[in-house]
Amino acid sequence: MTATPEGQPGFAPDDDAPIPYMARTREYYQATGYTTPYRWAHYVGAPFQPLRKPLAQSRVAIVTTAAPFDPARGDQGPGAKYNGGAKFYSVYDGDTSKPHDLRISHIAYDRVHTSADDSGTWFPLPQMQRLTQEGRIGEVAPRFFGAPTNRSHRVTIETDAPEILARCLEDKVDATVLVPNCPVCHQTISLVARHLEANGISTVVMGGAKDIVEHAAVPRFLFSDFPLGNSAGKPHDATSQGFTLELALRLLETAPGHRLPFNRRCAGAQMRPGSVTTTM
Repeated sequence: MTATPEGQPGFAPDDDAPIPYMARTREYYQATGYTTPYRWAHYVGAPFQPLRKPLAQSRVAIVTTAAPFDPARGDQGPGAKYNGGAKFYSVYDGDTSKPHDLRISHIAYDRVHTSADDSGTWFPLPQMQRLTQEGRIGEVAPRFFGAPTNRSHRVTIETDAPEILARCLEDKVDATVLVPNCPVCHQTISLVARHLEANGISTVVMGGAKDIVEHAAVPRFLFSDFPLGNSAGKPHDATSQGFTLELALRLLETAPGHRLPFNRRCAGAQMRPGSVTTTM
């Protein structure tokens, strides 16, 4: 057990803090020989679009960085090593009325602490369909959208985000739930969320790389202190997945302005207001 600072009862341990993914990523690339540090997308303010109608009357879409399973592209199963051959490089969409096998072997999720054997932890479509049946959501959009994980800010901002926006507009989407997995995924999804919000579609990002998402300044962010690859809840735990999505939807409904996230820590099931401000 880590001791709290002497004379300060109730203080949390110093190591009880979100993982610094930006610093770790920079250190990794420096160790592999890259001399120029990667520059993460950084904004101070964020666009903000309040929901135009109650959530129970809204059409909600999912944006994911997971990839459709293709058996011709090598091992993509649970615990598979990083598989760059399974990557996708253009926006894709899928029919939400059909089952889908989406996987994350192509990205840097936490292979030590999660096995990637339950897509419910990164693709919340079953939970959204359940909430539609219960009347919590008006309807799930007819398509979900895949956002290519791209280290190039320019490609995401100028190509992929506008393409996702165009497809959302075609489907008359009112709001989107965006679910990243790897560190760069969190940046990609943040840039897409900003573009959607600036063009009239309300968004909420569900993620675990807090520093990356806040650096990019998204309008709404639900932080879950889970291993990467589990942004939508704990594996094989429908209660956790349902609760995580419910928190995201509450934030979508109730946030009075941009950059006011909920922080959800894996040690408990509490929900508390976030402390991020517009000047951060």
